Amino acid sequence: MNTHVNRLAGLMLVPLLGACLLAGCGDGQSAGDARTDSKSQEKRAREVADAWHGSAAAVAWSRGYYPLGDTTQPPESGWHSDADKRAFESGTIVRSGKLPTTAVTQGTVKWRSGSTLNRPVVDPNRAYQSFGHYSGKGPRLTVTGVKLGETTITTSRGTATVPAWLFSLDGYDSPLKHVAVTPSKLPEPPAVRAPQGSTDGLWSVAELAGTAADGRSLTVRATHGACDDGPVVNVLETDESVVLYASVTGARSGACTAQIIQQDVQVELRQPLADRVVLDALTAQPVPYGG
Repeated sequence: MNTHVNRLAGLMLVPLLGACLLAGCGDGQSAGDARTDSKSQEKRAREVADAWHGSAAAVAWSRGYYPLGDTTQPPESGWHSDADKRAFESGTIVRSGKLPTTAVTQGTVKWRSGSTLNRPVVDPNRAYQSFGHYSGKGPRLTVTGVKLGETTITTSRGTATVPAWLFSLDGYDSPLKHVAVTPSKLPEPPAVRAPQGSTDGLWSVAELAGTAADGRSLTVRATHGACDDGPVVNVLETDESVVLYASVTGARSGACTAQIIQQDVQVELRQPLADRVVLDALTAQPVPYGG
């Protein structure tokens, strides 16, 4: 499996007790041990794939609404400047006044196949707080109003038209869109979660960060510690699922700071992703998009 580190996606450092154990500090793993670990990890991935096949979780996944694209979308006209783009990426977005509340409680997700699903609608104030969460110094965008409309988004069942809050921005003719309906609850995995670090060095895949236009590669955020050279993500493909099994490379002996780091890794697929579910071998759950 050809994988490579793409770029650091803003290091997320989370204090943990015993992170040296999690990072495998002092393991002194030999090449033979690494081969054994790889076989054990692939076996775990196969167990997860087999458990998913025909399960209640697979049925729930096929019937639910699970976004696989950004739920906050920039204006269609594009950003006027790099400063505005930076303000959006940092969440430096303020309101010129109080946003209205809504009496709408349900919205309909519509797929191209003709299938529909009703989902709860998020209040526009709560939607705003999900992307306008920083009001520090520097460039900023200003929301001047909001109304309910629609947008399209990639989901686990293909492209769907969904209700969206259309936030007017000062100086822009097209709105900032934010999906107004909540995703379905992730189904309970049919396989039991493996404890972190217990399955021959298996680590978690935190989230799906993107899918190539042709569906033949994924960008995922994998976790590792401060005493190694970074994550490695392998994949087991079946007709129904893409199971990712992650580990770390270059674990070193000695003192290790207590932190978990997320890093972008690109994973190549033999076949386009299409409507297959992406599963994490450690948790046995679908890998969420954007956390």
